[in-house]
Amino acid sequence: MAWNSRVSHVAPFRVMHLLEMAQAREAEGHDVIHLEVGEPDFATPAPIVAAGQQALATGKTRYTPAAGLASLREAISRHYAEYFNATVDPSRILVTPGASGALLLASQLLVETGDRVLMADPNYPCNRHFMALAGADVDAVPVGRHSGWQLTAPLIEQHWQARTRLAMLASPSNPTGHTLSADALQAVFNTVSSKGGEVIVDEIYQGLNYDDVPLSATSLSDQAFVVNSFSKYFGMTGWRLGWLVAPEHAVEPLTRLAQNVFLAAPTPSQYAALAAFTPECRDILETRRATLKQRRQVLLDGLAQLGLAPDLPPQGAFYLWLDISRYSRDSQAFCERLLIEENVAITPGIDFAVVGGEHHVRIAFTNDVERLQEAVTRIARFVSRQ
Repeated sequence: MAWNSRVSHVAPFRVMHLLEMAQAREAEGHDVIHLEVGEPDFATPAPIVAAGQQALATGKTRYTPAAGLASLREAISRHYAEYFNATVDPSRILVTPGASGALLLASQLLVETGDRVLMADPNYPCNRHFMALAGADVDAVPVGRHSGWQLTAPLIEQHWQARTRLAMLASPSNPTGHTLSADALQAVFNTVSSKGGEVIVDEIYQGLNYDDVPLSATSLSDQAFVVNSFSKYFGMTGWRLGWLVAPEHAVEPLTRLAQNVFLAAPTPSQYAALAAFTPECRDILETRRATLKQRRQVLLDGLAQLGLAPDLPPQGAFYLWLDISRYSRDSQAFCERLLIEENVAITPGIDFAVVGGEHHVRIAFTNDVERLQEAVTRIARFVSRQ
């Protein structure tokens, strides 16, 4: 059987192999510390769960419009106005099945065979894969401390080609956790606009900021395509709900695509998400953000003693991107041995980086402080043997 050739551009997620290994070890009775998957140990906030249960109990299970409940789009619009001083008309917001649904819509609208897309390297791999499935070629631009681990305007200027159609950013980013300032983001918009291109901004980890005030691209431009999610800050991973903010002229074709690709986002999830914007829920979420900030510091302090702390601490998300080259240049083997020898599960950098992934790993601080301290102790033992 001959499959669609574009599928060959979709690489497997190596972390899933590590997760399977970790689960197998747990089944054998080993005490595994999970720091590999990008999902905090917090349950969905109670107000959201209650709203979802109420939706189910009252029969709110039928299809919604393709772009989502009007009430939810209005709530997201108010969220932008209140927290980001941004005016976003609800008509420009499309509610999607997870941020993945938003990325699917944006990629299908914006690129076609032969187009080129710029994005940072390292990056969340599915971003590359969505563009490849749409027929585009991804130019993964190596970033590092010199650029704040972000795709910047000078890098875009340097790497833009005749067939480049768009640049994709992420702030805070996965796997590095770094953010773009308002000035840096505006410079990107100006540069891409001068070339007649488009910008997608991944704001999936927005709100999980520790050293700077959360920023949204919607406060700087009404022409950017902005992807967000209820999964990370709002704690609704399994509810599969996200959204896309689009320029006004793009809403009609995106709605057409949504009608045909997924019809509508899950209805009970949409009603549940209305509670995410209540003051009661905001208090819970901000308490959790403070907890994640504390966890980040515990890991930074512990790993610094091992020479593994990142050279530029992340400002957001819940990841650390670590250079392990002093101990190994095979991140997959490093992670597998760490799991087998010390029962600590982390993610190999080759999942995220086209260049340099073999000597980087990602650690998610998605466990409590006591477990993180134990993980550092185990990692210290492990690297002492390398």
